[in-house]
Amino acid sequence: MAIPGGSFLEFLKARRSVRTFSDDLVNQQIIEHLLDAACQAPSAHNLQPWRFVVFTQKQVREKLAEEMATVLRHDLVSQGFPVGEVERGVEQSIERIRDAPAAILLCGDVSTVGEQLNPENQQREYLMMVQSVALAGGNMLLMAHAEGLAAVWLCAPLFAPEAVRRVVDLPMEWLPLALILIGYQKVKLEEKQKVNYRRVTRFQ
Repeated sequence: MAIPGGSFLEFLKARRSVRTFSDDLVNQQIIEHLLDAACQAPSAHNLQPWRFVVFTQKQVREKLAEEMATVLRHDLVSQGFPVGEVERGVEQSIERIRDAPAAILLCGDVSTVGEQLNPENQQREYLMMVQSVALAGGNMLLMAHAEGLAAVWLCAPLFAPEAVRRVVDLPMEWLPLALILIGYQKVKLEEKQKVNYRRVTRFQ
């Protein structure tokens, strides 16, 4: 596949996190391409612990957003944020998820973490499972960019796994970790100006 814009580095620099989308639907075949790309990611021990749930129905996304927003509201209020600020943030969160043409829930299969291990190695295996799912999600974001789509990674399911389960009948071993919203960019964004994140780079 040709990289839009020339070099791969320029392709990476052009990717954006987009939170508002047009009303155009995303073709199911394109979503299949995103899932295929995700499954090409490397994983610890080649266990491939990623599991996905695709949401294309608006009413289901809205229900998911509302359930997670209930947790968000409680957390923000308990931290002392002003009520008005909390409600604005909650409504914005609901709108983003509800109005995205598609969303993909990324889960980690905790059954891939060896129960026979000692607690320290279990924790390491758990972290490797999370890393593997994150790598799959990174592939998905890049594939979306290559397909001309806009997307954004949300960590909300990590804070509200039981809220997710109230909407989706997940196997108990599937742990909700992230939600990727997908669609077509509504408005052209300004060229992003990222600060230099290579703050500590050592060559030895």
